[in-house]
Amino acid sequence: MVLGGARRRGLVGAVVVVAVLGGVVGCDGEDKEGGKRGAPGARGGPALDAVDSLVVKGRAPKTGYDRARFGSPWADTDSNGCGTRDDILKRDLDGVKFRGGDCTVVSGRLAPDPYTGKDVTFTRGRSRVDIDHVVALSDAWQKGAGNWRPSKRIALANDPLNLLAVDAGPNRGKGDGDTATWLPANKSYRCAYVARQVAVKKKYGLWVTAAERDAMRKVLARCPQEELPGGGSPTEAPGRFRAR
Repeated sequence: MVLGGARRRGLVGAVVVVAVLGGVVGCDGEDKEGGKRGAPGARGGPALDAVDSLVVKGRAPKTGYDRARFGSPWADTDSNGCGTRDDILKRDLDGVKFRGGDCTVVSGRLAPDPYTGKDVTFTRGRSRVDIDHVVALSDAWQKGAGNWRPSKRIALANDPLNLLAVDAGPNRGKGDGDTATWLPANKSYRCAYVARQVAVKKKYGLWVTAAERDAMRKVLARCPQEELPGGGSPTEAPGRFRAR
């Protein structure tokens, strides 16, 4: 099963019109790449302004962190019958093909990958595509999530606002880096990337370190009209989901 070409062409056309009328540019003054990634809802004003609304504190110890504290990977928290990983693949890949319905994505293409600006082919079972937590779960743990209820941690781990399909190589090199320690090599995507980190931290009440805040300001000062992406899931997962 392949996503309808007419629907996809219509979406692309709409993006082009918005870009022309609105003069959308990336951090380096060039047209943004990967603009379709994320954006599940309304925008929330300039991201640069939102940086100053984040609490600044030191990084807490990583003691007690485990991926299981954020629930089972890719839980179907929105109850649409598909795991979160496949939801994000459907959203971010072009030319998607499925197996046995419209949940299990078997192939597609990142065109382009937001972190490198290059096209990357996805084939299930030998994938070069990861689903990245834009705000890494370990980073979140050290900046507030260690004190949360399990339902809030599960929500963060599966929130489309915090998830992107990306090239596996850069993603694994990122680790749990924040804005102060890691940025995508694709400079034209840095504004959108940092704005998404700000949006996630603001939505969930995560704090930032002073170095992280300063790095966010530095990136977003080059694109002061970059808006916060909005939408995503509620900040509490349904009660049927469990985490350690």
